[in-house]
Amino acid sequence: MPREYTLHSAHEPSHRIDYKAELNEQQHAAVVSPPGQSLVIAGAGSGKTRTLTYRVAWLLDNGIQPESILLLTFTNKAAREMLERVQALVSLDASRIWGGTFHSIGNRLLRYNAERLGYRKGFSIMDREDQKDLLETVIGGSGIDTTTYRFPKAEVLGDIFSLADNTLCDLQEIIDTRYPYFDRVAEGIIKVRKLYQDKKRETNSFDFDDLLTQTVALLEENEDLLERYRRQFEFILVDEYQDTNSLQCRMVELLTGPQGNLMVVGDDAQSIYSWRGADVSNILNFAEHWPKARTHKIEVNYRSVPEVLNLANAAIAMNRGQIPKNLQPARASNGKLPALVALDNSSAQAAFIAQRILELQDEDGLDLNDIAILYRAHFHSMEIQMELTQRGIPFQITSGLRFFEQAHVKDVAAFMKFAVNRQDEVSFMRMVRLIPGVGNASAVKLWNDWLQSAAAKAETMPSSFSEVLLPLKVPKKAKETWEQFAYTLDELLDKDGKPVAPALMIRSIVEGVYEDYMKAKFKNYEQRQQDLEQLSNFSDRFTDALEFLSQLSLLSGVDTDNKPDQQAQDREAVTLTTGHQAKGLEWKVVFAVWLADGMFPHKRAIDEGGDEALEEERRLFYVTVTRAKDELYLTYPVINHQARDGDIMQRPSRFLTDLPKDLVEVWNVKSGW
Repeated sequence: MPREYTLHSAHEPSHRIDYKAELNEQQHAAVVSPPGQSLVIAGAGSGKTRTLTYRVAWLLDNGIQPESILLLTFTNKAAREMLERVQALVSLDASRIWGGTFHSIGNRLLRYNAERLGYRKGFSIMDREDQKDLLETVIGGSGIDTTTYRFPKAEVLGDIFSLADNTLCDLQEIIDTRYPYFDRVAEGIIKVRKLYQDKKRETNSFDFDDLLTQTVALLEENEDLLERYRRQFEFILVDEYQDTNSLQCRMVELLTGPQGNLMVVGDDAQSIYSWRGADVSNILNFAEHWPKARTHKIEVNYRSVPEVLNLANAAIAMNRGQIPKNLQPARASNGKLPALVALDNSSAQAAFIAQRILELQDEDGLDLNDIAILYRAHFHSMEIQMELTQRGIPFQITSGLRFFEQAHVKDVAAFMKFAVNRQDEVSFMRMVRLIPGVGNASAVKLWNDWLQSAAAKAETMPSSFSEVLLPLKVPKKAKETWEQFAYTLDELLDKDGKPVAPALMIRSIVEGVYEDYMKAKFKNYEQRQQDLEQLSNFSDRFTDALEFLSQLSLLSGVDTDNKPDQQAQDREAVTLTTGHQAKGLEWKVVFAVWLADGMFPHKRAIDEGGDEALEEERRLFYVTVTRAKDELYLTYPVINHQARDGDIMQRPSRFLTDLPKDLVEVWNVKSGW
């Protein structure tokens, strides 16, 4: 039997830290938790980062060497912030701690041991652009016919492969469940993945996901290394454990070992990323997987007033799959119940939000930076963007580009612009470059050929674009799509050669050519499809295509210095973002909008997702409302004028109707004109 011997730290404990005084009772219990496995459920706004930081300081103060601590996070910023805070607390060099993202730690382990996997130490790490380039090379040399049926673009393939890696699922299963529209080319996708893996090994390159898959392989295939790292990492801490996927969970299990010291910190009520592979069961089933684990709950919230927390607690209580918790306010009441505001329609909703923002700014002296508008999907912001622009209210969007500046919206607009102005070279070039096999040179030649046609020179619109376009010579790869493209343009004109209504144009473009293009080109195809449906529905209010396109251009170009990448840090602006993007952030006032069934929760979750999908939607609602510090407005339009099938009455979100009535104040909004 080997004799156990412990090395103690040479530094004196940092007596200046009074852990009991600097932490609340719940935080303190987690920080001083004895060795073994611990699950720390840290509710929204409860000081999760503070708890983790003091836990690391506590370990160091109790003789644990910095090199023996592994801190795993999801962002470099989080790791940097925690290590800086630790350094401010203790005298030891905190940079000796192994702290960083899963991927950065994986990279570090692989740099020391790549030869064990048949790679050289000087391997390259490909970014997304490098990965795209290598995949395009692989596809080009694969012998796969990508012309008869649209084959996924390199970026989409990268996402498919990534999802399979991170969920530890079979590639065919991922195609069947997440990308069923690629079933016809599944064999080709599987072939490309094998060729891509061979190519990476040949070029001594790793992509981002390899930093995890290869680390797990390294540990599984080399028992001596596994034991070495288990001995080195005496204490492992994991941040945001509710966001881990199966691959990350496996990496943690391997490094910890059955008897290791592991503390995971997270909040199951904020697990909202299943679409990118996160698995909430990792945190929900932690106690089953680690039967000796202690569970600590940190429920004192320092962010929100009691009125907001009461609503949040009631909302999440409806979920069956959860670790029960009850957020307790550290702040006093401000006497303002969350406002429940039903508006006549989406235009009235946008007008209410804009007017209330101006009142909060002018009457209450609130800084615009302290206000956020949160929504389930990016297209929910379209009319709000328009209203804020028209009222001169500065805003920044962190959920993506402004609605009318997105690539897919501009692509569809290009078809429409060319239909009404056949000498619009920019729109023509944008359109034809969407066609497989048409590059810059081919596009220029097609434009020159078009200019020579009688239709381009005529003063009246051609009644048939196809008569002019089909005889033009196009690359062989483009031939089939070119025909569909020409016939789609025909549908944009009536029998007299005049543009049809904008809504009809958009639907023809999407159904004729653009939907297939989106599926192959964009990894978030379904979101973009929803955007275009909303654009089509919005365009119903216009009968003239020129008027619609003019409005589109004006909204795209107005106040462009409000873009997030150009906005100065000190510039006042309302934030528009999704609930997903808002996680971890906070504002004094939050408007949660489009809270109607089918919008939030999403229609797909209601119709197809089952209980798990609906519970994740409710967690997203919980994240959304817990961003509010002082005031919360819950709004929805009663009538949706932009529904595909015409005006429809909308039910309030079930997340609203599930709430006790005494937790909200109902506002009856009337028109003042």
